[in-house]
Amino acid sequence: MSDQEARVVAQVDKRLFVGGEWRDADSGATFEVEDPSTREVLCEVADAGKEDALAALDAAHRAQPSWARTAPRERSEILYRAYGLLMERQEDLAVLMTLEMGKPLAEAKGEIAYAAEFFRWFAEEAVRIEGGFSTSPDGKSRFLVMRQPVGPCMLITPWNFPMAMGTRKIGPAIAAGCTMVLKPAHQTPLSALALAGVLTEAGLPEGVLSVLPTTDPGAVTEPLLGDGRVRKLSFTGSTAVGRKLLEQSAGQVLRTSMELGGNAPFLVFDDADLDAAVDGAMLAKMRNIGEACTAANRIYAQSGIAEEFSERLSARMGALRMGRGLDEGVEVGPLIDDKARDKVQRLVDDAVGRGASVLVGGGPGDGPGHFYRPTVLANVPFASELSTTEIFGPVAPVLTFETEEEAVRAANDTEFGLVSYLYTRDLNRALRVSEALETGMVGLNQGVVSNPAAPFGGVKHSGLGREGGRVGIDEFLDTKYVGIGGI
Repeated sequence: MSDQEARVVAQVDKRLFVGGEWRDADSGATFEVEDPSTREVLCEVADAGKEDALAALDAAHRAQPSWARTAPRERSEILYRAYGLLMERQEDLAVLMTLEMGKPLAEAKGEIAYAAEFFRWFAEEAVRIEGGFSTSPDGKSRFLVMRQPVGPCMLITPWNFPMAMGTRKIGPAIAAGCTMVLKPAHQTPLSALALAGVLTEAGLPEGVLSVLPTTDPGAVTEPLLGDGRVRKLSFTGSTAVGRKLLEQSAGQVLRTSMELGGNAPFLVFDDADLDAAVDGAMLAKMRNIGEACTAANRIYAQSGIAEEFSERLSARMGALRMGRGLDEGVEVGPLIDDKARDKVQRLVDDAVGRGASVLVGGGPGDGPGHFYRPTVLANVPFASELSTTEIFGPVAPVLTFETEEEAVRAANDTEFGLVSYLYTRDLNRALRVSEALETGMVGLNQGVVSNPAAPFGGVKHSGLGREGGRVGIDEFLDTKYVGIGGI
């Protein structure tokens, strides 16, 4: 590591953050954090277990009553201060993220800014939590409706956006007046621990947030989900894990929000602006090295423009520079681990075995890290595994369609429904297809949909609830109705 990299890692407390204090794991256990571009060990981090989880919940439960009574403006100001601190430390936090996750530094900087925006957005929403007052239809009583914090929350975040997925959950929880226990992914604990430090400096009271890195997620999550003091679970991750967590949450009838897997179709019609469509495909496919639930997973190009679109996309993908994310000019970093790289190779091999042709890439990159070359596959059969499996890597399979009806049918032929993308110059088609696509979000002539001011979430097996936007805080609020008689 360079001097800057060593300094950035050294600045982060590697212990658990429980009830406002930094402490070792109850068992004394630690685990290693690896740089996926070199396989070198960056540091060791405390490894939480059941006793640590229960201690964190004890702290959250104790802090909940006073935190719920805290003035909305005070909660808002804490979020504003945290927003400012994230932006002041954008460079160091981005370096930290690139070290543990691998994404290019420019993208890491963008994620810090994106993450900070959730704090700014929910700082503004904290003071706009509204209820209502009305007269009953028979005029004999009054209805008072109030919004109150759900209570202690369990937050589980993934490794691919280690800072933004934290702020997207922590921001509305703070704004609503909920206490939290956060379990970050074990591959990327440093960003979450750094975030705990920022929030402490911003004035977040003791016990409101605990952060528990662990290599044994079940030891942390199962005791909490079975404890009646936890009243809310917010999870971002795979659909398979989400199903298990929903089962575990059923015993306590927990309120849940789930942002799960995706299989995003990217439709390019023959009347599309091809320059814009290729630009959009590059964003939708290669953001975060393709390791995003919103990544374009299946690219459908209408037959009249499919060949030209594929050639343009291949030229752009082939020109990307791959390497360690902290090196100058690098645009594609490593995948998170060998398991992820092996999965991508298996999917490519399956498609090629079924008749797909490799236009560019098609195999692992050089060096010790978990690299996979940016890849474009043409003539991909609809029956290939690529069409049904979330790739989570820099592979763009191009499939061909003839009619609008065929494209919509193929796009919807999946259990997932997070996001879809659509490129056309025909306004009627744009609206017609947007309505027909079975996803929670649609990128119409744009390759990125994520925005803190917009509701993020999917349908079908892609999740429950929404994060961000005006409705994002609703996931952390209960509605109470008071009937007033004798008026």
